[in-house]
Amino acid sequence: MRDWAHEVELRVQFIRDVLAQAGAAGVVFGNSGGKDCALVGMLCKLACDNTVGVIMPCNSARNYTSDKSDALTLAQQCGIDTREVELSDTRVQLLAAIGELPPAAVNNLAPRLRMTTLYAIAAAENLLVAGTSNRSERHMGYFTKWGDGTCDFNPIADLTVAEVYACLRHLNAPAQIIVKAPSAGLFEGQTDEAEMGVSYASIDALLLTGSTNEHDAAIIDRAHRATAHKRQPPVMYEGE
Repeated sequence: MRDWAHEVELRVQFIRDVLAQAGAAGVVFGNSGGKDCALVGMLCKLACDNTVGVIMPCNSARNYTSDKSDALTLAQQCGIDTREVELSDTRVQLLAAIGELPPAAVNNLAPRLRMTTLYAIAAAENLLVAGTSNRSERHMGYFTKWGDGTCDFNPIADLTVAEVYACLRHLNAPAQIIVKAPSAGLFEGQTDEAEMGVSYASIDALLLTGSTNEHDAAIIDRAHRATAHKRQPPVMYEGE
């Protein structure tokens, strides 16, 4: 079992070291009201007072209601500087400019618009963008390439979902963030586990113990292999 007090100390120092090496003035992250961004926000605020959380509603109604409320609760509890950038109109305009797209491509627009927003703020204010993908999501490839999978540093990349929750409880994160079903909030009624077809408990079991039931193991292996490109840097031609 992890010593969470020690883990927090290590991650806070990691963030401070990354900022110092980059000569950055602070951190910016997407505050969606979910578990991962909550933990990243709390760790970053412990490491650096100049931590900016950006709420970026985009199309989904829950972005404007429960997600926003939970994001604001986190920010208030931790004293995180909060901004809101409304992206729904931008998404509509982009779709109109591009034309008809398949559902998967449409769903990927919001994470990429959000990352564009974070990097614009980061460039303007000499901040680094903090990533919020956990180990379980990354193993499954359950993130958008050049969207929420993009960052300058990630202080929770080694943590499974169960471990994210354990660390959140250690830090006394808002209860409503801990108990709600994990969701990317891309469309109404969406949940991570329903979309992946497997539970985080099963993914975590495979990652931590090397074993889960045969049915789930097949789903996890298939997803991991199919999304390998997401976890690799761009393929570069190096000449003859």
